[in-house]
Amino acid sequence: MLVQQGSARNFAIDRRLACTLAAVAGALNASAFYAVGFFSANMTGNISTLSDHLALGQFGPAAVYILIVLAFVVGAVCSTLLISAGHARGFAGIYALVILFEAGGMAVLGCLQVWLESGLRTPFVVLGLAYLMGVQNAVVTRISEARVRTTHVSGMATDIGIEIGLLIDSAFRRGLPSEMAAVRARLQLHLETILAFLGGGVLGVALYRGIGGAMFWIAAFILAAISLRGLTQARQSTVNRADFPMDNDL
Repeated sequence: MLVQQGSARNFAIDRRLACTLAAVAGALNASAFYAVGFFSANMTGNISTLSDHLALGQFGPAAVYILIVLAFVVGAVCSTLLISAGHARGFAGIYALVILFEAGGMAVLGCLQVWLESGLRTPFVVLGLAYLMGVQNAVVTRISEARVRTTHVSGMATDIGIEIGLLIDSAFRRGLPSEMAAVRARLQLHLETILAFLGGGVLGVALYRGIGGAMFWIAAFILAAISLRGLTQARQSTVNRADFPMDNDL
């Protein structure tokens, strides 16, 4: 899931990546809202709320939403810089390594959520999750060349509408079967991603109600497992290229 990039990826790989990470993001976003009343990944909603506070002259609450948006953007910036540095060094496992970085951050948030006093807990959790969602979304966007999003659903809902419209148009025009198959595959990807986000959100809130901030440790474990598998695959790919160097010239 975290090794092939761009055109080297197929539908099955994108589907596994989208569903897994969307479920994690949905769980974190919904549980954060349940716990502290803020969304960590919904920048559309956060900016809309920010505009309301600014219009009403409520600059204190507005500053909170500015920080959330900035944390998300900074996360995407850091992720991009790490990925670019990995590409410059020819490191095939850079995407997996960045997800491992996200897993480490999630584990730290779990510790803060469990050990910090309630008054200090909210800003750390909200800003930390927004930062990590920015990290994750940049990874998925870069590796899939923007075919997949995992931390928000507005774009995916739009894509679903586009694909349905293309199917209807293709049916009237009696389009090529291969064209319609490609549209159906993209539609399936977006539908399954949204369902994974929804299911993750339901499970996330249920887990948070049951075990509290320790839920973040479960998310960290899942992310770490995904990333370690990716690092292993990247290492095997590097070893295979070293064993058969002439394959690159074919």
